[in-house]
Amino acid sequence: MKKTREVALITIATLTIIVAGCAKKKVAAAPPPPPPSTGNSAPSTPASNPAPRNDNTASAPSTPAPKPTYPDAVTRARIDQLLAKIEDAYFDYDQHTLRPDAINALKSDSSELRDILKDYPNYKLSIEGHADERGSAEYNMQLGQARAESAKAYLVQVGIPGDQLGVVSYGKERPACQDHEESCWQKNRRIHIVANAQ
Repeated sequence: MKKTREVALITIATLTIIVAGCAKKKVAAAPPPPPPSTGNSAPSTPASNPAPRNDNTASAPSTPAPKPTYPDAVTRARIDQLLAKIEDAYFDYDQHTLRPDAINALKSDSSELRDILKDYPNYKLSIEGHADERGSAEYNMQLGQARAESAKAYLVQVGIPGDQLGVVSYGKERPACQDHEESCWQKNRRIHIVANAQ
């Protein structure tokens, strides 16, 4: 019986070794070394594993250059030409409402001016209001302001951005004509549009 027990223990030990040996993972064999370089050819890499590219420009979206907010010299020259063509708008005595001839004067080339100004929000114009010499300085300052505001309202109505139009009144301080008669006074009751100094 002692012999049977020894045979049983040997059998169990042998089976344990066999089972333990089967449970072990196989270790991967190391890849063979690359062939020796001849110096004339670049080292070859497997086709399935190409070298990674570090090309950031291909994946980054291109951002457009910021749009200018102020016109270049050529565009400013064109604006000056348009302003020179837009005649002063004239008003009746002691009035600030636009007459039909004043509307025609403001309408002249205002659509092209509108289209240009919309592209350049930092470019500003001033509408100057003027009065003739009659009346007090204070009253004429208010009348010149009201005339400039009327012209601005019309230009905004035709599409020129209001935040690009400033108004200023000079009252009777900057007359276009200095004679003391109606034909001269009529020339002084006006608005005039200028580009702001930048």
